[in-house]
Amino acid sequence: MSAVAWEAGKPLSVEEIEVAPPQKNEVRVKIHFTSLCHTDVYFWEAKGQNPLFPRILGHEAGGVVESVGKGVIDVQPGDHVLPIFTGECKECPHCLSEASNMCDLLRINTERGGMLHDGHTRFSKDGKPIYHFLGTSTFSKYTVVHVGQVAKINPEAPLDKVCVLSCEMSTGFGATVNVAKPKKGGFVAVFGLGAVGLAAAEGARVCEASRIIAKKFGCTEFVNPKDHNKPVQEVIAEMTGGGVDCSIECTGSTQAMVSAFECVHDGWGVAVLVGVPSRDDSFKTHPIHFLNERTLRGTFFGNYKPRSDIPGVVEKYMKKELELDKFITHSVPLLDINKAFEYMLRGEGLRCMIRMDASGTTWINSTTLFYLPFTLYVE
Repeated sequence: MSAVAWEAGKPLSVEEIEVAPPQKNEVRVKIHFTSLCHTDVYFWEAKGQNPLFPRILGHEAGGVVESVGKGVIDVQPGDHVLPIFTGECKECPHCLSEASNMCDLLRINTERGGMLHDGHTRFSKDGKPIYHFLGTSTFSKYTVVHVGQVAKINPEAPLDKVCVLSCEMSTGFGATVNVAKPKKGGFVAVFGLGAVGLAAAEGARVCEASRIIAKKFGCTEFVNPKDHNKPVQEVIAEMTGGGVDCSIECTGSTQAMVSAFECVHDGWGVAVLVGVPSRDDSFKTHPIHFLNERTLRGTFFGNYKPRSDIPGVVEKYMKKELELDKFITHSVPLLDINKAFEYMLRGEGLRCMIRMDASGTTWINSTTLFYLPFTLYVE
């Protein structure tokens, strides 16, 4: 069973399709749980990029290896894995560098609809091809993924929780702990409190920052720019005696990027950009901010190498050093996957878990929803 997007913006159709065996350096995974990310919605709507349909979306998931293709030695049938939208070939200059996770071979490619080995899709319906998405296509009970895009994890880890580490949680959390690196007692500002921003706030909480400007999920304060008649960076600087030690921007808004950079303290402040801007966007800030020893950095997937690092992040959850449950606000069976899209389009939750059993009930985590900061953001 798979949820197929046949047309842009049209409800997904849950139906039986054919999933071919894995080829060289490929793995066929039985998906147990997958969740909906805003990126899936963006490409389903086909706004701002070349549409490619029919397609199986999905890229946050947990599953079990069902079979492997020629040349695969790192995983075997029965292994628990997280398919990940970017990869780690372990051979290119980026993979061999401790400073980068931007794999030359498996870097994210939103327009590729087939597999790297031969360019062909492994999905079909009545002999007609169905295209892949981000090399993962997890809205399918079975999917085929390049071996460099699967992270082997602890089999005791609950797949319905740790699957969020395959995208949003690692992206936001890693932006804080791997890039911004706030010191204990430091001041942190998070711009944009969607799922990624809240994951960044969780990273600040784990780093024991003393002031986290946003609200809930470990945050201590909140700033609404609409409540002030001056730029929000000036408000934050006044609140913190000159600026925060670190800021993490998670909106994709160029104005928020400028504010995030200009609100950090001179001499040591670090601003980290996580949000993805529109293709033609640009922003302007005065060079004096750099001369005053502020640092502006970007990050991709929280600077995590998928195969090398993500298993360790899973262990943090297993040791209760990292919270994931509160990010999952809804759960639906595969047959109700369109409800997940409705929740996200209405802004009613963070992550909706999609159970790959075709039937069952829908549940809502009312405790988390009660605290959800739908209007609590800095932008």
